[in-house]
Amino acid sequence: MNLSNELRMTVYASLMSALIAAGAFIAIPIGPVPIVLQNFFVLLSGILLGSRWGLASVGVYLIAGALGLPVFAGGTGGIGRIAGPTGGYLLGYLPAVYFTGLISEKLGARKVFDLLALVVGTAIVYVCGVPWLKMVTGMTAEKALMFGLYPFLVGDVLKIIAVIPVAKVIRPLILTK
Repeated sequence: MNLSNELRMTVYASLMSALIAAGAFIAIPIGPVPIVLQNFFVLLSGILLGSRWGLASVGVYLIAGALGLPVFAGGTGGIGRIAGPTGGYLLGYLPAVYFTGLISEKLGARKVFDLLALVVGTAIVYVCGVPWLKMVTGMTAEKALMFGLYPFLVGDVLKIIAVIPVAKVIRPLILTK
């Protein structure tokens, strides 16, 4: 990858970090875990930027939030947010974006493969988030599922459905040199 391409991808990763942060401001508090648009942009980052640059975009976002910038849900920030009930979801964004990007890179830019990548990425967020929620709050497994998974399934299906056409439009713009 030449310097020009590295710079271009750095700019795209930075833009996706900003979009992830913007998605956090669209938050509906419904309990210990709010409904947010962050994961839409995390998944989009994996699809558009791939595993390496998607991981960079989410990493920058999480570092900014951990350092106290108000980029987490509801305009909050700080390491306490990562240690709190939503920390598993936030940290789950790292493997989610990586594997979403990896599947997209390895299988190609086709709707069926994008759908697979997005479902895997979303599942990873839940696999990281729900047990963390249970552990931090002391909830039972059933209650953690009730507050940390079930209310979000329909919305996440809609986000997955929305990422596919957005990626179809934006991907050619990013991939052109």
